[in-house]
Amino acid sequence: MHVYGTRNTQTSFDVFDFLRKNDRLASLLPTATRIARLQHDCAGALPAMFSNCDVLSFQEGVLVLAVPSSAVAARLKQQLPKLQATLQQRGWQVESVRLKVQVARAMPPQVQMRTLELPPVAVDAFEQLGNALPDTPQNATLIAAIKNMAAKRRQEG
Repeated sequence: MHVYGTRNTQTSFDVFDFLRKNDRLASLLPTATRIARLQHDCAGALPAMFSNCDVLSFQEGVLVLAVPSSAVAARLKQQLPKLQATLQQRGWQVESVRLKVQVARAMPPQVQMRTLELPPVAVDAFEQLGNALPDTPQNATLIAAIKNMAAKRRQEG
């Protein structure tokens, strides 16, 4: 990974470096390397289709791929013979391919929250409501919340 302004200094290490340095996880290194090579070969076989897909596993000739939606799965199913033939040419003994739809894969990594903006008229109405409510023990927390919200909106505006 290259960060601009750092020349060629490596600023982080990848998963393979982590696996090599951890005794318990070092046994996963061959599998991780194999899956990474297979992911690369699949992306090379179907560059446009495979950008949204991941290799989940490859055992006993069965390749299992994660796809983000059923629509992508339907389009990829049409390309499976090409994918399988290309992988066999590259030395992978792929006998069958299974697709697993994983909707979470399609979701954006972060959801941006937006703050509700209230016009000044609405803030005034909330202040009036806070002042108009009967001052009873049951209403105490509601009144405090309404007045705090109105005060906070006034400061933001």
